[in-house]
Amino acid sequence: MTHRLFLDANVLFTAAHRPQGKAAFLFQFQEAPWRLISSAYAIEEARRNLIAKFPHALAGWPALTEALELAPKPAAPRLPLDLPDKDLPIWAAAQAAHATHLLTGDLKDFGPYMNCPQRTAGILIQTVGDYLASWLSPR
Repeated sequence: MTHRLFLDANVLFTAAHRPQGKAAFLFQFQEAPWRLISSAYAIEEARRNLIAKFPHALAGWPALTEALELAPKPAAPRLPLDLPDKDLPIWAAAQAAHATHLLTGDLKDFGPYMNCPQRTAGILIQTVGDYLASWLSPR
């Protein structure tokens, strides 16, 4: 089964400025059993943060974003979660993209929903590390 991984802006940001890290690995794995998805909103947020903090990382940005499937722009989330306004477009886009997973490093806001697909309409919210650990050691 191919996983549909929706990447939050912080995952895109990390993949761009840490090319040897876990987030970047998602883009480098050949014949991956996953599809990488994000939204225009997340891509723009990650780009702005790269410009402000790691402008040298923008050299590889086009190749990174070209590897992504762009989620349709959602009207509103089908299942609302108690999230800050800044995270609602991410959640709505993950639902609109029919993601199986939402990968994020935002433990503060998404933390209460992590690894609880029964609370998130079947979408498994995880960190990249948690996702890769479960992928490497399936049950």
